[in-house]
This record gives sequence, C-alpha cells and structure tokens, in this order.
Amino acid sequence: MNKYLLIVLLLGVLVNSESCRRRHLSHSSGSQPTATVSTPTSLTTTTPDSSVADRPTPVRPVDSIATTPRPTRPGIEEARANVAEIDFRFLTAKSKISFKSPNQDIDNANINIRVRKDSLIWLSVSKLGIEAVRGLITRDSITIIDKIHKEYSVYDFPTLSKQFNFAMNFELLQALIVGNLPLPKRPAQKIKNERDYLLLRQSEGKVLVENYIGEQDRKLKKLMVTEQPTKNTLRLDYEDFTSLNNFLFPYTSLVTLDYQSRTDGQFYQTLLRIKHNKVELVDKTPGFPFTIPASYQRRP
Repeated sequence: MNKYLLIVLLLGVLVNSESCRRRHLSHSSGSQPTATVSTPTSLTTTTPDSSVADRPTPVRPVDSIATTPRPTRPGIEEARANVAEIDFRFLTAKSKISFKSPNQDIDNANINIRVRKDSLIWLSVSKLGIEAVRGLITRDSITIIDKIHKEYSVYDFPTLSKQFNFAMNFELLQALIVGNLPLPKRPAQKIKNERDYLLLRQSEGKVLVENYIGEQDRKLKKLMVTEQPTKNTLRLDYEDFTSLNNFLFPYTSLVTLDYQSRTDGQFYQTLLRIKHNKVELVDKTPGFPFTIPASYQRRP
C-alpha cells in the first residue's frame, strides 16, 4: 500500500501505518490495464489558492449564545438536537497538508478537495506545482492514481476495514472531512459534562469513539478513536473555526495517530495537519475529473 492512500485515510480514519513499508518501486511485467474510471462531470475553471488572510474573520453565530441556563448534565435528546453539523450539496477546499511518520515526511504540500455529499470525495495532491496523486472515494471503493510512478491502486472498504481493524465507510470519511459526528446519532449513548465540553461516547464494533462537543457553539472540537484490542488511538483536533454559509467550519485539523506495529511490536506516531486556505459550499458541481491512463500499471 502506498503512502498516498495513508494520507487519504488519515484525513479521517484509524490506520495502521506499517502498511507503508510495503511500497514497491519496481513495476510489474503484466499486461497493461485498459479500463478507465470516470465521472459524468468535467473539470471547471478554478481560481488560484487564496491566502489565509483572505478568509473571513471567525464569527460565532448569534443563536449559539445561551439565553437560558443549561442543566449541568444535559439529556441525550438535548445533546443530539444541539450538535451543530454542516449541510451542503458540494464542498470545495484548497488546502495545505503536512505529514510525518517514521518513514515519510511531507511538508506543506497542496491538496484540493471536492465533495459531492453522500456520493463522491475527490482529492488532488501536488508539490512544487506538479500533481503527484489524484484520488477518488466512492461509496464502494477508494482509487488512487500515482502520477509520479504511473501506477494506480483500488481498495474496497470491507478489505480495508479488516486490515485496519476499523469499520470504514464513505460516511465516516465524509463526516470527518467536514467536521461532523463520525458515527450516526443513536439513542442510549453516554453523554456527560467534561470541563468546557459535552462528551458523547459512541461505539462501533471494537472501536470506541469519544466526541468532545463545545458547550457554547455545539461544534465537534475534538475526537478520540480507540481500537479496543490493540489500544491504537487516533486523536483529531479541530481548530480555527470560521463562519461559512451560516455554519462554523474548522479551517485547521490535526490528526495524531499512536499505534503499535504488528511487524516489530514497537510503538510509533504519525502526524497529519491540514490547513484550509479556501472552503466553499456550493450548489453547482465543481467537476470530478478522474481517468486512469491505459499505460498505468495496477498495483496489487
């Protein structure tokens, strides 16, 4: 598995970074692939990345200010009703990404993200003006094109879930990119006050998810994901909240992954930071161009 899949997954899922050690530099001598992957829309013209200074000044919505005292231990229904989530048709983001693991160090690369709600996540990673990777996440699979090595890889969610000891799906990735709750809200969830947060605990199989929600603005501020048997943990901190189409959107996300390698039993840490320069919620499709050249080799 190549490093670019790991970057995509670290945008919102618990991963086992030891898979990066299996990077193959030689090309297979097998037949050339002929299939292409495409979407019905085409690329539209975009403007250059905006600077951070161009972003609007962070504003707390008026309706987030408490007008009546809240109980010290809010009920389940109150917390569920007041978690402020982002709704949209299409999302586009121009961002900077930094990534550091025991084997890789990527500093300040450019990443463009496009999301069609509940359907597609499109990513393009470039450095020094050259596109290195393009990725497409659908409800069924993740496809990564490595333009530097002229290779591509296709992964399905059930296989990745088994490999990473975590139930992965499209909804999870989408929620974590935009700062929404990663798991569906269900009854019988444990909620309590934790300093300035409402702590909402959820479980999915062997995974415990702890959502730290701001008491005043009801936004997801911090996320802790723990895989119970191994105690591998992922922490996601949302920062730099800014008003966006009447929503509060986190313009900075920091992912810290602490895990024990299955290969040597040692403990490692991987860090990922993404800083959005420009984010838009739009009604018109931005386009999701994605075609695999016939000359590219498919990696196993």
